[in-house]
Amino acid sequence: MAEKQVKINLNKLLNDHGISLRELSRLADIRHATLSELANNKRKSIHFDHIKRISEALNITDIRKIIEIVTIEDEQH
Repeated sequence: MAEKQVKINLNKLLNDHGISLRELSRLADIRHATLSELANNKRKSIHFDHIKRISEALNITDIRKIIEIVTIEDEQH
């Protein structure tokens, strides 16, 4: 059975907008370490306020550009 996971598209957003993680940290007023963990899928959750700040910093109106649900194949079978 396939498992679902929430994916944060931070690396794609950084590439699309031509900015660094450090610059996004400054623009969104979010700790660099927090953004790094999100970009590397090291965090299991994201605060709604962080989504809002990222969207404001990058002028994004569609939340699907920031987060998405992906299917992860079950590796047990």
